[in-house]
Amino acid sequence: MRREPAQKRSRERVEQILSCACKLIAERGSDTMRMSEVAELSGISIGSLYQYFPDKAAIIRTLAERYNAVCRTCIADGLANVKTIGELRQAFSALIDEYYEIFLAEPVMRDIWSAMQADKALREMELAESRKNAALLAEALQRALPGEAMETLQTSALLVMCFGDCTMRLAVSTGETEGRALVEAYKRMASRSFASETG
Repeated sequence: MRREPAQKRSRERVEQILSCACKLIAERGSDTMRMSEVAELSGISIGSLYQYFPDKAAIIRTLAERYNAVCRTCIADGLANVKTIGELRQAFSALIDEYYEIFLAEPVMRDIWSAMQADKALREMELAESRKNAALLAEALQRALPGEAMETLQTSALLVMCFGDCTMRLAVSTGETEGRALVEAYKRMASRSFASETG
């Protein structure tokens, strides 16, 4: 955003803008959403809209950041108590199921995720988010495998998270039956990638 709202009225206006943007995205997708439509639906002038969001990418970025924060919190909470590989496999499987359900329930989130692929800055933001999520997974792996080098665990965790993102994109692009089968296959692959407990 061009400026961060400090006053309550400004914060409320930002929420109204984002809510209207979500409505438009849900109806027709982000590709066809125009800033003039967001301004009109929000009941503000286009000039006022630009004070908060200089372009459509800024709206997409803000929405993506919010969704990412929710997902990162889920991952952190889900992996917080992991101490063994068995616990990690169970917790990770539950997280993947939860992640998939979120995407099924939130068509706006799916659209935003797709829109991020068309913008270099948004793709870089997504990679940074994957690294944050991978760091959470690497920390859990280190607790379960204290003898492994953290650098190795971080590399493996980043691959697991990036493959997970690819799986989700594919799964939500298919019918739900095939999508769930893809998610289950990914969970098996990810589970096997976690080294067996060394005792």
